[in-house]
Amino acid sequence: MKRPCGIAACLFALTLLSALPAPAVAAAPPGVRVQSAWIRWLPADLPMAGYATVANDGDTSVQIVKASSTDYAQVSLMRSVPEDGADAMVMIKHLDVPAHGRAAFAPGGYHIMLSKATQPIKPGDRVPITLQFAGGTAVEVTFTVMPADASGPPAH
Repeated sequence: MKRPCGIAACLFALTLLSALPAPAVAAAPPGVRVQSAWIRWLPADLPMAGYATVANDGDTSVQIVKASSTDYAQVSLMRSVPEDGADAMVMIKHLDVPAHGRAAFAPGGYHIMLSKATQPIKPGDRVPITLQFAGGTAVEVTFTVMPADASGPPAH
């Protein structure tokens, strides 16, 4: 008969597992790069939006299917759409990036919705966000947090 592990043995096993390095993020699909990544900061722990331009110099289109971040408990791909004279936000399943083209996460359109920060976030911070592509590749991008009145990414 199998015996369950004792508390000390279980804690030891968990300690060993937590000491293992985190799995590496796979490279983005060939020819794909992310530029001008920024987050519009909002006060009072309100949800924030992430924006960036995704360029695809490759010969095949790619799809961004998910985004995640260790700095936020909830990360969603969204789109603002006009509805009854105002903008409504709808969740999207993916964002297509055409071959030899671009797609943008931009104010008033597609964006990455960031909710429930796991730590205080303020202008000037740098937030890692992982973009996952159909087919299993992913890329971690550093987004710069900009003030609420910012209209674009930081100047370089």
